[in-house]
Amino acid sequence: MTDRKTRTPEYNLSKYEAKKETKSPSTKQTIRLNRYISNAGICSRRDADVLIESGEIKVNGKVVTELGYQVNPNDTVKYGNRVLNKEKMVYLLLNKPKDFITTTEDPDERKTVMDLVKSACEQRIYPVGRLDRNTTGLLLLTNDGELAEKMAHPSNNVKKVYQVELDKPITKADYQKIIDGVELEDGKVTIDDLAIVSSDGTTLGLEIHLGRNRIVRRLFEHLGYEVIKLDRVVYAGLTKKDLPRGKWRFLNEKEVITLKYLI
Repeated sequence: MTDRKTRTPEYNLSKYEAKKETKSPSTKQTIRLNRYISNAGICSRRDADVLIESGEIKVNGKVVTELGYQVNPNDTVKYGNRVLNKEKMVYLLLNKPKDFITTTEDPDERKTVMDLVKSACEQRIYPVGRLDRNTTGLLLLTNDGELAEKMAHPSNNVKKVYQVELDKPITKADYQKIIDGVELEDGKVTIDDLAIVSSDGTTLGLEIHLGRNRIVRRLFEHLGYEVIKLDRVVYAGLTKKDLPRGKWRFLNEKEVITLKYLI
């Protein structure tokens, strides 16, 4: 009798644990539909609820309006004609230091921006656009391929503001040339704004939306100046406020929504 009482709880416990082991994985793999949509970078969870209730979301070809609906790993979720990615979208802003190249890897084993963000997240993120090795300042990294493509496309006119330090004061004539537009070998360079920010005329603030390779450096070199320092201080409305050189931070939800709205 004693043996039976001792064995019975052990037997029941093992059955209970067996049930947990078979049930647990499927539970962990499902995700609420509004979170799935938010992870895909479409909108916030609250706005995702609105999309669901209004019949904008399909799961496996069928409209789903249930707010608590659970999505399985093999389900196909669509918003309009767009298939949503279940991976959480990551948006990271880096204040790039000098001597780091903007690439995911380098065969010459030079330092890359990926070295600075390697512990930031589990997702594989990529730089949006490029900053050359000697240029410092704001760089966006993300796994949102659609956003990255839009930001890189010239037609979307993504605003960038640079602080430029020259080897000598800029002349009035050259200042006016830049305002009017300078013809380079790959076409005319038109800027959005230009201002002298130092009393000696060697430091300028330049706003531009063109994304051509080394465009700011080539602009001043064409006019006979050497760019001593080049720092991107604003990128698509994002600033370096409270972000020291070499550090990074995640964009908040408002910044992500604003970024997508701008382009």
